[in-house]
Amino acid sequence: MAPHKLEGVNSTQWGRVDESGAVYVRFGDAERLVGEYPDASPEEALAYFERKFADLEGQVSLLEQRAKGGAPAGDLAKSAAKLAEAIEHANAVGDLASLATRVDAFRGQVATLTEEQSEAHKAAVEAAVAERESIVAAAESLADRDLSKINWKQAGAEIDELFQRWQRHQTEGPRLPKSTGEELWKRFRAARTTLDTARKSFYASQDSAHRDARSAKQALIAKAEALAPQGAAGIGAYRALLDAWKAAGRAGRKDDDRLWEQFKAAGDALYEAKSAQVAQENTEYAGNLEQKLALLTEAEEILRITDRRQARELLQGVQRRWDAIGRVPREQVRVVEDRLRKVEAHVRKLDDEHWSRTDPTKQERSEGFAGQLEESIAKLEGELAEAKAGGDAKRIAEAESALATQQAWLAAVRRG
Repeated sequence: MAPHKLEGVNSTQWGRVDESGAVYVRFGDAERLVGEYPDASPEEALAYFERKFADLEGQVSLLEQRAKGGAPAGDLAKSAAKLAEAIEHANAVGDLASLATRVDAFRGQVATLTEEQSEAHKAAVEAAVAERESIVAAAESLADRDLSKINWKQAGAEIDELFQRWQRHQTEGPRLPKSTGEELWKRFRAARTTLDTARKSFYASQDSAHRDARSAKQALIAKAEALAPQGAAGIGAYRALLDAWKAAGRAGRKDDDRLWEQFKAAGDALYEAKSAQVAQENTEYAGNLEQKLALLTEAEEILRITDRRQARELLQGVQRRWDAIGRVPREQVRVVEDRLRKVEAHVRKLDDEHWSRTDPTKQERSEGFAGQLEESIAKLEGELAEAKAGGDAKRIAEAESALATQQAWLAAVRRG
């Protein structure tokens, strides 16, 4: 049931203004003075203190919204306690008792929320510790590798990414217990320091190696450039310098390309001199090529000859004239030489065949074998005659087969 209207001048459901201008508020079954609003009408005085009540009610509503939004229970409890005290002594006109009841109920909810958030916070802290542990374990695993064989570009990126994860987690995650956080950071920092120390040592040694390689390559460039007066004759020495260049190692990304261009330029000068020399030789030897091509046409007629003596004599004449003509352009050497080798191979084959036919040792072996075959054939002929006289068909067939084989061998031996 709604509260009754207070007796007096300009009274409302929750407050009144008396003849002197004093403003009162009803709180439960009693009322209390909340203040005065001089130089104003009673209606204006009541409206002023009702606005103060509306402000208090708005603060309560805001506090309830903060709870729904997941605000920390501890902060909500402090705010609710301040509001409860403010409502009890508020200089405002409105249903202060109902508002106080509302705040008391909220404070009960906050107690439950505090317990829930405490459990959630505990779980979040445990998860955060596990996450930090995983970051530390990854860093320690990285530091435990064989640092003499590690890829420092990749390892550097990995430890930097782990450090960024640590920073994000520290900023966005829940606060860890001090001792736990300090212990984890100590381990992470130790692993990171191990890697940083090894990385600095690696790059320092690499810088030293680069300096040595740079000095060696600069010396090789000087030697290569000194070969320039030799022209094409210096190419052999340049190739030896090139082997030394490959063995010198890396001089660093910013220097290697520049040094190589200098070294290569010295070699290019030698090869250009060689190209000019070859071009000049090709011009000089063009006439020789024409003569040798004509001689080859003549020489290839020997391929038709089967008389070894005639072939050998003609070939020797070709070879004498061939040598007398002299050199041909470099790119044509193999072409003409291959054609001459073919003629020489033909003459050599004729010699080999003649030797095979007239080899005394071979003839002796052949005549001995032929004699054996002749004896065997005579024996088989006697066996065949006996088989025919006796009418033994099986013996006749076997003797005829063996006799045919022996006669074929003898014919082959006699052909040589």
